[in-house]
Amino acid sequence: MGLKTEDDNNSEINPSNNVRVDNGREGLKGWLNPTRYGWERVSYWLQRLTGVGLLIYFVGHIYETSSLVNGINAWNSMLELTQTTGGHIFLMLVIGASTFHTVNGIRLIFTESGIGLGKPGRPDYPYDATSLNYKQKSGIWVALILAAIAMLYGGMVMFGEAG
Repeated sequence: MGLKTEDDNNSEINPSNNVRVDNGREGLKGWLNPTRYGWERVSYWLQRLTGVGLLIYFVGHIYETSSLVNGINAWNSMLELTQTTGGHIFLMLVIGASTFHTVNGIRLIFTESGIGLGKPGRPDYPYDATSLNYKQKSGIWVALILAAIAMLYGGMVMFGEAG
């Protein structure tokens, strides 16, 4: 292996002839780059992240709700956390995450059942995924749009602009 350069972590210098060689490794920056993946991968990661986030929220919600056994003052002090602008924004994110997770999960149930999949075809170059057809892409977009609508409506209710 050659010497790493400080300006470019993806390349190495061959010590015998000082020629820069690209080793193709991108590290964490390449792994987190959303432009290199298709909609299936983005949907996959959003499903995992919203699932973990909702699990953490569920545990916190159980803790918050259990403060009721300590009396009404403890309950009111816990509720004051959610009655701030930051608390409202956090709850808007929870609404969006739960809506996306639910709608995308229903899409995945249909996919696992074979509903909405394209017909299997011969894998010819450039290896386009036949499973991600128009129906699947539409399902991902519907999940994202419904999550955004739910977040907007939840924000309007929490900030007092809807009845």
